Amino acid sequence: MDGRPSHTAEAQILLVEDNPGDVRLVEEAFRDGHLINQLHTVTDGQAALDFVHRRGEYADAPRPDIVLLDLKLPRVDGEDVLHEVKHHPKLEDVPVVILSGMDEERIESRDLDHDADEDAVIQKPVDPDEFVEVIREFENFRLSVVRTDGS
Repeated sequence: MDGRPSHTAEAQILLVEDNPGDVRLVEEAFRDGHLINQLHTVTDGQAALDFVHRRGEYADAPRPDIVLLDLKLPRVDGEDVLHEVKHHPKLEDVPVVILSGMDEERIESRDLDHDADEDAVIQKPVDPDEFVEVIREFENFRLSVVRTDGS
C-alpha cells in the first residue's frame, strides 16, 4: 500500500471545448498531473446537452462527475449549457468548471443566474498547475462524499 486512497472508478470528466488547441492543453494538463479520470470531449453546446442527458449518439454516456465548460460555443452557448446543468434535478450537483478567456470578475458581472457561484473559473490559456489543482479539489470532494455516504 502506498497510502493513497484506492479508486474503484475513474472520475468521468466532460470537456466542452471547441478550440482544438485548448483541448490539447487540457489533455496535456491531465496527463502531466497524473489525474485518474476518463476525459470525454465534445465540441459544441448541443453535443454537451446530448451527453449529459444521454441522448442520441451519447445514449450510453456516463454521468459526468465534473464538467469543464467553455462559455463561447457553437450551436448552444456555454451559458445555456451551464443553466441547463445547474437547473436539472439529476445534474444540479455536478460541479462545473468554467474555462474562459474572460477574468473571473467579468464572468461574475455577467450574472450567470448564480449558476457558477460554487464552481470554479479557470482562465485561458490554461495554466497546467492551476488547472490540476482545481480538478484535484473536485476529485477529493467527490471521494470524501463517497466515503461519508459509505458507498
